[in-house]
Amino acid sequence: MTDRIEKTIDLNAPVERVWRALTDYREFGAWFRVNLEGPFVPGEVASGNIVYPGYEHVVMRVKVTRMEAPRYFAFTWHPYAVDPDVDYSGETPTLVEFRLEPALNGTRLTVVESGFEAVPAHRRAEAFRMNEGGWEEQMRNIKAHVEPQRGRTVA
Repeated sequence: MTDRIEKTIDLNAPVERVWRALTDYREFGAWFRVNLEGPFVPGEVASGNIVYPGYEHVVMRVKVTRMEAPRYFAFTWHPYAVDPDVDYSGETPTLVEFRLEPALNGTRLTVVESGFEAVPAHRRAEAFRMNEGGWEEQMRNIKAHVEPQRGRTVA
């Protein structure tokens, strides 16, 4: 096991479009499958219920650490914090970083989640495994969200 997950995808969409999908809380919620209560603000917590089937009981909480339009967005959270009977607030969160750069046909998006060594040992491997697969799915989700599809216009 490693301390970090890193995923990169090339998106057929301009950097500004991908930035909006990442940082507008309504758009983020649409592809990430979370009903966030309000906008992302550096230094503040954004939260909302997960709407992914089977995880509707989970409230996602992220603390936005940096927003540097249109290239860098980062937050901290408690990875795979899905048990409603557990208080995860005393744990050290992981850092999730989104980096955007121009690519040949649009945008190269890289997401890195790091800090798993600080996750309590009894849940570290499962949190890493679940988030590894989760980020693979989320990269497919954002791709479907930002890339134009035939017969559909993108705002």
